[in-house]
Amino acid sequence: MKNIRLIVLVTLVGLLTACGPQAFVKGDYDENVNDTNLLTDKWSESDMQNAVRDLVSSATTHRSISASRTPPVVMVTRLQNKTSEHIDTQSIMDMVRVELMRGGRVQFVDKAARDDIAEEYDYQNSGMVSRETQKGPGGQTGADFIINGRLDSIVQQAGKDKTVYYKVTLNMTNLKTGVIIWSDYKQIRKKFKKRSVGF
Repeated sequence: MKNIRLIVLVTLVGLLTACGPQAFVKGDYDENVNDTNLLTDKWSESDMQNAVRDLVSSATTHRSISASRTPPVVMVTRLQNKTSEHIDTQSIMDMVRVELMRGGRVQFVDKAARDDIAEEYDYQNSGMVSRETQKGPGGQTGADFIINGRLDSIVQQAGKDKTVYYKVTLNMTNLKTGVIIWSDYKQIRKKFKKRSVGF
């Protein structure tokens, strides 16, 4: 009788342990971050890479960049998130800026660094820095173009089938005229099928 009770007790402990909270405790580096990632139905790094690659290719072939004698000065600002997901749109725009810079056809001014630059001007003009190396207001280069955009999504579900559609739209505006000189979008649609999960 004691043996039966012991077996039942061990079995119950094992079941309770298996049904308890679990955590991801062992990981490894993925050798290729460019491999497609469809682990969930949410926005992923694969979506970001695909969208940025195609949009940057489109922008750099536009005559305002490709035919310019000197690299135009561009400011990348915000990407509006019109989806129901929490998406780090700043990361998307950072990748746009980096990929454009890699081609060497564009120069950038950093809107986010303006406060830091103004603070450094104050320091350099405080008497702590030699006059020969001082920098100050009035010498910055103004941007020729500004790039911004929006991210939209449509989610549809019927029975066990689900599709998630994203559209990333970017615009490049001439700061002197206010005219949008380039605009393009990238569409991404992913299909998922619900499966039962359990014992």
